[in-house]
Amino acid sequence: MDEMLDEPVHVEEMRLPDVEQVLVTERKSYATPWSRRAFVSELTENAYAHYLVAKAGQRVVGYCGMWFIVDEGHITNVAVHPDFRGRGVGRMLMQAAMDLARLSGGIRVTLEVRISNTIAQSLYESLGFHRVGVRRGYYTDNGEDAYIMVWGRMPGEGAE
Repeated sequence: MDEMLDEPVHVEEMRLPDVEQVLVTERKSYATPWSRRAFVSELTENAYAHYLVAKAGQRVVGYCGMWFIVDEGHITNVAVHPDFRGRGVGRMLMQAAMDLARLSGGIRVTLEVRISNTIAQSLYESLGFHRVGVRRGYYTDNGEDAYIMVWGRMPGEGAE
């Protein structure tokens, strides 16, 4: 099929030239995809935002966004191109984001995930995330609830 499927995948910081390829994965992954402007704004105007891309050769095959505020990373979005799902790309991106949070002094990482997205939940749980709550009607496309998941210490917990 595609010779890129055999290329080793690596993770690096997202840059403006990556946005066009990120949009391909975004549109294939979400019913209400982010716009080009939203990604450009995150990269150029949001001092809290940190975005990573997974690449096979020069092809963007996945991405992950995180806001880092004080001691907490919050995953804003993560997606893997359908051709590369089930190959560990999502795990690679999440581990890179968690490492970035740790290196920045983070003690926890949070995210929301659709209650119906059991594949993503399994990945997050395998990385040490646990459910701490539900956001009712969180997803605007269909009103689906989201689990709030956290990795690391919760406020009030002592050092590990």
